Amino acid sequence: MRPFRYQRVPDVSSAVSTLAADPEAAYLAGGTNLVDLMKLEVAVPDLLVDVRGLTSDRIVQHPDFVRIGAAATNSALAADEVVRQRFPVLSQAVLAGASGQLRNLATTGGNLLQRTRCVYFQDINTPCNKREPGTGCSAREGFQREHAVLGASEACIATHPSDMAVALAALDAVVNTEGPAGSRAIPLVDLHRLPGDEPQRDTVLEHGELITSVDVPLLDFATNSRYRKARDRASFAFALVSVAAAVDVADGVVRDVRLALGGVAHKPWRASDAEAALRGAEASAEAFRRAADAELAGARPLPGNEFKVPLARNMIVGVLSELAGVPR
Repeated sequence: MRPFRYQRVPDVSSAVSTLAADPEAAYLAGGTNLVDLMKLEVAVPDLLVDVRGLTSDRIVQHPDFVRIGAAATNSALAADEVVRQRFPVLSQAVLAGASGQLRNLATTGGNLLQRTRCVYFQDINTPCNKREPGTGCSAREGFQREHAVLGASEACIATHPSDMAVALAALDAVVNTEGPAGSRAIPLVDLHRLPGDEPQRDTVLEHGELITSVDVPLLDFATNSRYRKARDRASFAFALVSVAAAVDVADGVVRDVRLALGGVAHKPWRASDAEAALRGAEASAEAFRRAADAELAGARPLPGNEFKVPLARNMIVGVLSELAGVPR
């Protein structure tokens, strides 16, 4: 690991100004992703600004939303009674990620900002446009099993690793930040970027911008929600495909639905085409299959990850059928 400086500051505004003044500085919260990348010399900040104690670690229910402090640990989030009752999809998603030890340390804000687990991104001896723009994407002709089938570009086919972010995308969550230009409220679906020709930019955040909290609207039918994750082993593995869904069904008709996918794109993938196909449709496995096909019509898999398309289709149909109480 390369030498670096460590600094504590008294408040959020001091953290923002300190980081904004140093283009090579980074925020440190739980460090469960950043420290690993520093050990691999993928990330080489010259200064770490400790923000763990600067933002709230509380989870508070307001009349129309639940506010999750950026410093709330993944373990606290998954165990919170309001989250478990109102947003089971979110609790399930957090529990599907990492190990208990990591969840005890990882924060909500940090979870959203974790970098891809692409093996080429993590290997400084291989070309990677995300790590070193303009060097090429080794994954396109290499190991493709874990990579994107939606929204990828010639420059990058990496996927976003967060389970929690997929559930929050389905729940219409909003990310609150403080930065050099002031405060912002960013819909979670707009926080992360598709790679385009700038895969080194994971999010729309400016340098120095700090996540302070996440707001989750109190959507009534989010109580009928679920997260399902397909992975290569039963624990401590990232998603090949994951599905976060909430469904409102009345008299055999889908009145409303929220659906997001993980493991398939550079960002949590909100399945807007599938949602549009389902609203007002019969709650049946066949309708769910048509909706899944509508969403996956734009998939562009590579030889090593073609299996993700039928896997995603089957998982969407399975999760929606279970939530709607209809046979597959």
